[in-house]
Amino acid sequence: MSFPVFPMKSKKIILFYSAILAAVLILMFISHQRSKNSRRDYDEIRAEGILRIVTEYNQSGYYVSGDTIEGFQYELSRAISKLSGLEVQMFLEMSLSESFSGLNRQKYDIIALNSPVNSEIKGSYLFTDPVVFNKQVLVQRTAPANDSVAPVRNQLELAGKTLYIPENSPALLRIRNLQHEIGDTIYVVEERRYSSEQLIIMVAKGDIDYAVCDKQIAAVAQKRFPEIDAETDISFMQLQSWAVRKESKALSDSLNNWLKTIRENGTFDEIYERYYNY
Repeated sequence: MSFPVFPMKSKKIILFYSAILAAVLILMFISHQRSKNSRRDYDEIRAEGILRIVTEYNQSGYYVSGDTIEGFQYELSRAISKLSGLEVQMFLEMSLSESFSGLNRQKYDIIALNSPVNSEIKGSYLFTDPVVFNKQVLVQRTAPANDSVAPVRNQLELAGKTLYIPENSPALLRIRNLQHEIGDTIYVVEERRYSSEQLIIMVAKGDIDYAVCDKQIAAVAQKRFPEIDAETDISFMQLQSWAVRKESKALSDSLNNWLKTIRENGTFDEIYERYYNY
């Protein structure tokens, strides 16, 4: 029995391509392992035992009152921690874009900001069942606090006005649509340094005339600053939810189950009434 004899040049070519094939297979294996390791859904969170939640520093999110920590999102997160057995780590971001960036980088697992669910971001992230129903309102001063100037009540009166919002606020899209509806220009200033609550304080002090924020945040602020008016709606009622990564389907399902349980046992209503009973 005889075997073919390859020329030395052919042997070198075969060895060369064999080495390339081996290198490709190794890179594919490493890439697959990295992909597996980078996946962070409920199983990975459960294995670590830590759930990372980002929210804002305000009464709707997380804030320090005396020697205690309070906040609507903070207390909801604590209820979920108790129910799930997971340790919850809270992070604070005032920028919505930074919150989504951190979510994409797996720095955070959940954005607990009651984000309005709109077509612009719905395709990129998963949202829980609605946590609250909310709407955007115009924050301005009352007539007695504004040299007897009556508050704006008709949205047509916003033509030529300058409205302040936090940078990347979901209110921006609504204001742009409103501008088209009234057929005139509405100027918008996106404040990078200030949250909705800080803008409300600036309105109350007379530093700016108008801000746009959630009705719930404005209602809470009115208790501290009776000189502000938040009775003029900018948007219709909106569904607001928590956001997770698109690939975190199991986490999204778990969140919905936990939120459902919290609603059914009365914990949600107790927390909601404490912060939004207006």
